[in-house]
Amino acid sequence: MHKQFLPFSLVFLLSFSLHAQKKPSTTPSDAGVSAVTVGRVVRALAADDMEGRATGKPSGDRAAQFLATEFKRIGLKTMPGLTSYEQTFPAYESSTTSFSVTLDNAPVAKDKALLISTQPRLNWTNTDVPAVRVLTIGAQDNPQQYLRDIVRPKENVLVLLDSAHTTIFKRLADRLSHSSLRAEEPSNNSFSSVVILTAGPVASKVPFKVAAINTVRTLTLRNVVGVLPGKDPVRKAEQVVFSAHYDHLGALPPVAGDSIANGADDDASGTTAVVALAEYFKKKNDNARTLIFVAFTAEEIGGFGSQYFSKQLDPVKIVAMFNIEMIGKLAQFGPNSAFITGFERSDFGTLLQANLKDTPFRFEPDPYPTQNLFYRSDNATLARLGVPAHSISTDQIPTDKLYHSVDDEVESLNLPNMTAVITAIARSATGIIAGQQTPTRIAPETPAKPKP
Repeated sequence: MHKQFLPFSLVFLLSFSLHAQKKPSTTPSDAGVSAVTVGRVVRALAADDMEGRATGKPSGDRAAQFLATEFKRIGLKTMPGLTSYEQTFPAYESSTTSFSVTLDNAPVAKDKALLISTQPRLNWTNTDVPAVRVLTIGAQDNPQQYLRDIVRPKENVLVLLDSAHTTIFKRLADRLSHSSLRAEEPSNNSFSSVVILTAGPVASKVPFKVAAINTVRTLTLRNVVGVLPGKDPVRKAEQVVFSAHYDHLGALPPVAGDSIANGADDDASGTTAVVALAEYFKKKNDNARTLIFVAFTAEEIGGFGSQYFSKQLDPVKIVAMFNIEMIGKLAQFGPNSAFITGFERSDFGTLLQANLKDTPFRFEPDPYPTQNLFYRSDNATLARLGVPAHSISTDQIPTDKLYHSVDDEVESLNLPNMTAVITAIARSATGIIAGQQTPTRIAPETPAKPKP
């Protein structure tokens, strides 16, 4: 048998090529985020001993301390001006001693009226108009556009909410049942909201009386913030934020003996992503822009953590915000997918998808526009200031039976898919982090005008 011999140089090249193909990649960009870190962190945050991570409770403080330890392990810097990873700020918890309402000279049932206030006393009547604004929200109106001003009033307001919006009323009541914290320092000059669920249309000039007495105490709340300074002398002044909220509801009425709202998906999953991404980018250590990793407190009760955080930064310097909210389950689009809220408001999502063109992963626009998700998470504060700040999620929220329940536990999560989502976020962010891509700014929101 005739043998043909290849030149030594060609044999060497073929051998090198085959060896290179077989050699596994060990770079972080190829390996993705650590599945071990993802599993360990989400289990720690959603464990029963975290007691639901309620804002202002010892369990919430324990969660903050755990996250600060993670940031230290990774080797992040503290935020300029802070001596630790904890960004503390005051909040004010109001306890209502008495509260009564009459409308059209008839008493309103206790389960049909809500009070949002840190004022020591309220004593309103219809003769106080316009000092008390009467806001009527009819059956055909959209109450979502008014919720921010109701929860954080900038004037005294009596809201007459048509019973067609009972679901919104119950959601607001649920939020208030878990906490009556406010960010504004209490005084006789602060403002209050009273929401009444009405059986039908009510005239704005209807006679009313509101009387309430509150006692208030001051609490210290904690965001957890870590920084990975940029490596480029010019670009390091520009900032990219990765965020999620670590707080949840604490305890709920028992179901089969379980009262802990573990919040595994909401939002231990997103907070885990922040930790895993911090670890990933620290190992790469090639970010041109400065990266800020933040776990917010108090999202569930009004977004106070993200509001305080946003006031400590110059929004002009923030080029993008990746807010990660509930990524523990499959999206309605199937595996290797997630959606971005406010997709149409900037080219943020388009840029991210461009960096994933050779992968099966895809980012989709928010499929639930009626849920108003863009303004229901911690991205909203910076988005209102023009920052391309979007939330990334996979949750099928209209049909999610575990949302805000004691059954939102780690066992309900798809950890391999969750790890794939976090890895896709990491890879999709490469152009923005390197300073090669800059998303367009979001048009500042025009505040809704209250309906007289």
